[in-house]
Amino acid sequence: MCGIIGIVGQGDVALRLLDGLARLEYRGYDSAGIATLVNGRIERRRAEGKLTNLARVLSAEPLAGRIGIGHTRWATHGAPSETNAHPHASARVALVHNGIIENFRELRAELEAQGHRFASETDSEAVVHLVTQYLAEGLAPRAATARALKRLEGAFALGLIFAGEHDLLIAARRGSPLAIGFGAGEMFIASDAMALAPFTNRVLYLCEGDWAEVTSAGALVFDAEDRPVNREVKETALTGAVIGKGNYRHFMLKEIYEQPAVIGDTLHAHLNPATQTIALPELPFDLARIPKVTLVACGTSYYAALVARYWIEGLARIPVEVDLASEFRYRNAVLPEGGVALFVSQSGETADTLAALRSARAGGQRVLSLVNVEESTMARESDAVLRTLAGPEIGVASTKAFTTQLTVLACFAVALARARGAIAHAREAELSVALAEVPARAAEALTHDKALRRLAGKVALARDVLYLGRGTSYPIALEGALKLKEISYIHAEGYAAGEMKHGPIALIDDGVPVIVIAPGDALFDKTASNIEEVAARGGRVIVFSDAAGLAALGGAAKTAIELPAVDPFVAPILYAIPVQLLAYHAAVIKGTDVDRPRNLAKSVTVE
Repeated sequence: MCGIIGIVGQGDVALRLLDGLARLEYRGYDSAGIATLVNGRIERRRAEGKLTNLARVLSAEPLAGRIGIGHTRWATHGAPSETNAHPHASARVALVHNGIIENFRELRAELEAQGHRFASETDSEAVVHLVTQYLAEGLAPRAATARALKRLEGAFALGLIFAGEHDLLIAARRGSPLAIGFGAGEMFIASDAMALAPFTNRVLYLCEGDWAEVTSAGALVFDAEDRPVNREVKETALTGAVIGKGNYRHFMLKEIYEQPAVIGDTLHAHLNPATQTIALPELPFDLARIPKVTLVACGTSYYAALVARYWIEGLARIPVEVDLASEFRYRNAVLPEGGVALFVSQSGETADTLAALRSARAGGQRVLSLVNVEESTMARESDAVLRTLAGPEIGVASTKAFTTQLTVLACFAVALARARGAIAHAREAELSVALAEVPARAAEALTHDKALRRLAGKVALARDVLYLGRGTSYPIALEGALKLKEISYIHAEGYAAGEMKHGPIALIDDGVPVIVIAPGDALFDKTASNIEEVAARGGRVIVFSDAAGLAALGGAAKTAIELPAVDPFVAPILYAIPVQLLAYHAAVIKGTDVDRPRNLAKSVTVE
């Protein structure tokens, strides 16, 4: 989960950059680096491993300069190394990057044909050479960066400095957060405002598509069309809790909006876009030989596991069973010798899930855990750990933890299928490309916030709400209903769409909103039939689908949210976002305590 810091200061900035990076350590990283301008030249210090290694390098080779950028990085392509560590640089530009550049292969090929020589395996270096090329063509730094940004596909936050420009730092964001801090005669950027806490309490948050020209005198902000815009500078208390909300009303909303970035961070740890392959941590058993996978979880994590069952059985062709952790121990499950039990938990401390883990181990199962906290009890008691890189999640209702769980489970399904010989490399490459596109498509999904807020005004008046979905969309319907229940206190139920006629159809009238998750997959036509059944009975249908799906539905989709077209494999990750936003806005309208709903705790550590 990459971290970015930048300073235009009044004195040497290297040690202050290091301090800012230390405040971003919680995000996770395996290399770090700093670049400054020294007598007009770009100078760098980078190191594999922890910040203490970078500190030793700086102690041995001090770095002067009053402008600079720093970065902590999760390895994406190959092993962590100094060569792959940020900042990346040419003689004219140095850059730090958080996110995924989806079209880096095309850019790299184009630039290599023009004579550029790449030193690393990263997608980020393509941006360095692209900006360098435009500078060589005579554009000034601001114009060269603006032109380059329009060539980039994906989700990113960027910080750039330029040789000979001692009072210029350019920042840009698309799908990944970036903040600008205002000091006394100096300026700052950071991917997390927590890193700015020692330096300033005046912070501006770039909006989606914004980029900024930062100098010691202030910041000029431009939108995605290069038009100057005004963004509010907020004065905040210097505490993690307050700064952590940024310019969002609630932690939950902030965490919903962090999803393009944290999905990208999580993909970085598992996906190599250069080779279009998935890599898991080293496991103490052979995936090709396991006879069965048992997935165990509670609450939202259980719904992530339900999606994974479709993925794993469909791709790897291996039996999968999904259990609620609170029930697993009490039904005396049949567990085959050599089976793998995978436990999904945000905190890694959930009492029911931890007890189920110990029961599975006693039953002779290989134990994997999927957690967001590497030092958790569950992680320590597992044979191996799969990690989400969601960062701290403060809101009780899980949002970014859920979509990063889905991201890792998707990677696990692909890796398992490859190990068993169930898919060829060509299919793995297709799925890898689909996964790499998710951060950018997630950012697009967030642009429907206002439309979802309007819809929420109608949903908030309802006493009962139904959610419908088929295939991998069925668990997303369950999750949508859970989100609405837990933060708005509206009764909601999720159903497999084909089960509606077996009972729930009796509830449908013009006072019951029916929210349908209907991506354009192989099951779309059957879901469309269910939508027609609801509409025929006067139900208030709200459809989440893509352009082709909504066109096929015609008048049956009077109220709809159009989501980007994606590979059906990754649709559950994308479609989770609008159901979260709908629940959030309904809760705000009803005036509930969104971040701390009644009777609920973030981590349930009692049985």
